[in-house]
Amino acid sequence: MTTDTAITIRPADAATWPDVEFLLDRPGAVRGCWCMFFRLSSRELRDNGDRGNRAALCSLAEQGAAPGLLAYRDRTAVGWVSIAPREQFPRLDRSPVAKPVDDTPVWALTCLFVPREARGTGVARELVRGALEYAREQGGSCVEAYPVDDTLGPVHPDHAYHGWVSLLLGSGFTEVARRTPKRPVLRRRI
Repeated sequence: MTTDTAITIRPADAATWPDVEFLLDRPGAVRGCWCMFFRLSSRELRDNGDRGNRAALCSLAEQGAAPGLLAYRDRTAVGWVSIAPREQFPRLDRSPVAKPVDDTPVWALTCLFVPREARGTGVARELVRGALEYAREQGGSCVEAYPVDDTLGPVHPDHAYHGWVSLLLGSGFTEVARRTPKRPVLRRRI
């Protein structure tokens, strides 16, 4: 799957797993989560620790479940997005911010990571575009996200993994709920 000539988007699978590790095993990336936060309970996440969460994400990738997508510039991984049907993220149902809005079947975009050196170069925008395309190819009709509202002020890098309202609104998402001042629920039909 390609989204433009400079950035290529590929699913995280057994073949791309070394690139997932390259990207997510760096400082500032996952802090032991390995994008399992919304997939596991707090206890499971804590008991697994960094190694167990890495193994759990690897298992999903090796099973062909594509727990996310990678962005490449040339042959170097420069970004990650976690995208899957919402039911694969049970913690969302318990979240005061992300609890279900209605019974619409959605794919959930739960995490974005672009390393510092690739930020500001369009990688996040291409990851969102790739996530929308991937969800549509897999039979999805709607993608939901739970970003931080950067239009209200700066977003600390520790919270940017949720995505930013300005990025998603610019990608055609619209607000469908807002349960806290800085964290709306956005959707885009695909």
